[in-house]
Amino acid sequence: MSSSRIEQIIEEIEEYVESCRYQPLSTTKIVVNKEELEELLRELRLKTPDEIKRYQKIISNKDAILADAQSKADNIIAEAQAHAKELVAQTEIMQQAYAQANETVNTANQQAQGILDSAQQDANNIRMSAISYTDDMLANLSQIMGNALADVGERYSNFVGSLQSCYDIVNKNRSELSPQGSVDLPSEEPVDISDMSFDEDLDEEE
Repeated sequence: MSSSRIEQIIEEIEEYVESCRYQPLSTTKIVVNKEELEELLRELRLKTPDEIKRYQKIISNKDAILADAQSKADNIIAEAQAHAKELVAQTEIMQQAYAQANETVNTANQQAQGILDSAQQDANNIRMSAISYTDDMLANLSQIMGNALADVGERYSNFVGSLQSCYDIVNKNRSELSPQGSVDLPSEEPVDISDMSFDEDLDEEE
């Protein structure tokens, strides 16, 4: 920065004082030109207000520059804080999204496990019902077959009894027709077919 007029005048005064001669027999007192010194002082007084205004303007500009710099710094800080809050908000949103995703997965797993358990229970119930139904059918079939066997056995016994009676009557009639024994009867004892077992006949047929 170039020197101000006040500084120049002060330098001129100093140079002027240095150029003045000392009074005779003195090393501290000098002889000065009053008019010339007053002129320098008067100019100094006149320039002082202008210089003060100039410095005030510089100071004012400096304050404006500092205020502008402070404003820019505040804006930068505010933007940084807003960006930081935005990042924090995004992080919280991501954390919430992850938490919701995990909760959804856990809920889906629980529902799937519940469906599997229910299906397994239904399958077991169906299996037990099928076994019970089959057992009932077999029990009914067994009862029907038992009743049929009992009925057939009774009928077969009646048939054997009737056949045995006819057989005895035939032999008796033959004996009566030939009292002298001229009719040849079977040499062996007649077979009592009433002793035959129906169950044994069925086993032989099988």
